[in-house]
Amino acid sequence: MIEQDRYCIDILNQISAARSALNAVANQLLADHTNGCVRKAVLDDGGEAAIAELLQVIQRMR
Repeated sequence: MIEQDRYCIDILNQISAARSALNAVANQLLADHTNGCVRKAVLDDGGEAAIAELLQVIQRMR
């Protein structure tokens, strides 16, 4: 779009849409990881490491 010299607002709208789509994928992956991997770690061995890792990734996603 930039190479085509498109209107700035159109480019910004596309960037916003792409961010929204990536955030939706990240949120779904986070939910799946929590319900799968973290749950299993908690049941198997208390999950302290998995929970710490999960909290770190949530902090980075903010």
